[in-house]
Parts: sequence; C-alpha cells; structure tokens
Amino acid sequence: MALKATVFKANLQIADMDRHYYHDHGLTLAQHPSETDERMMVRLLAYALNADEGLEFSKGLCVDDEAELWLKELSGDIRLWVEFGEADEKWLRKAAGRAKQVKLYAYGGRSVPVWWQKNQSTFGRYQNLEVWNIPAEQVQAMGQLVSRSMQLNYSVSDGEIYVSNGADTVLVTPERLK
Repeated sequence: MALKATVFKANLQIADMDRHYYHDHGLTLAQHPSETDERMMVRLLAYALNADEGLEFSKGLCVDDEAELWLKELSGDIRLWVEFGEADEKWLRKAAGRAKQVKLYAYGGRSVPVWWQKNQSTFGRYQNLEVWNIPAEQVQAMGQLVSRSMQLNYSVSDGEIYVSNGADTVLVTPERLK
C-alpha cells in the first residue's frame, strides 16, 4: 500500500522590509512521505522570501518538468522558478532556459560546500540563477516549528529572517553563493 501525502495548513504573515511586501497568505501544503519537516519548512521560507499573489507550489516531487515553486505571467511565461536542495546542472540549465529568474535554496549542511565547489563554475554561466545556502542548524530549528496547522510570522530585514510560530522564534541568515 502506497503512503499518502500529509496535508498541512499554514497561515503566513509576511513583513518583508527589504522588498516592502506586507501580506498574509493561507496555504495548504502536501508533504510527500519522503519529505522531511525541515525540507517543508525550507519550502515555506522560500515562499515567504519570494511571496507574490501569483506564487504557487506545483505538483512537486512527482512532476519532472515543473518547478517546485513558481510564479507565472498571465501569458504563461515563467517569471520565477524555485528549486530546493543540491540540484544538478542539467536540471538548472532547463530551469534557466524556461524562466526569467531561477532561485535555488540549498540546505544540506556539510555537503553544500562540496557540492558548490564542484558546480560553481558551471552555474556561473546562468545569468538568471541565484543560489542560496540555508545553514543546517537553522533548517533544523525551523523543523521544530512544524505542526499540522501553523501560524507563522516571517519578518525580513537586511537579509535576516525571523520565523516565529508565536511561542518560538528562529533567526535564519541565508548565505548567497551566486
């Protein structure tokens, strides 16, 4: 019997002083059986950092030719393509060719510097690609905020993000690699 996705509800209150974006978003997320709480929280963090009325999660891990998170124009063109983890060059080349902007949020801890050193020169070819590293201890701390129904506040200022569930707060300081 196949395992089913777990459904989470998340209400995000986003105050992004860097982008002057202040909105609330109600989301329903499906967590794939193989996805960790930490990865799901990285997805929510990326949503908050790129929030827009048209930003949406795709069908995710099950679909090969879609971003996990994207923003499409009314014409169908992809304005923003967001991926997570340590993507390979072939996948990012495809994304960079289809979208105006591509963002990759790496979060693998000690493996990220090794992966980055291996791919840095190749990724340099893609002018529309940004690569961010989320420190492992911060990803783990965000994982502790997970509940089936979440009220999360994201306060962004000067590149620092405070993520709070009302009881606990995590400071996230992504490192821009590219």
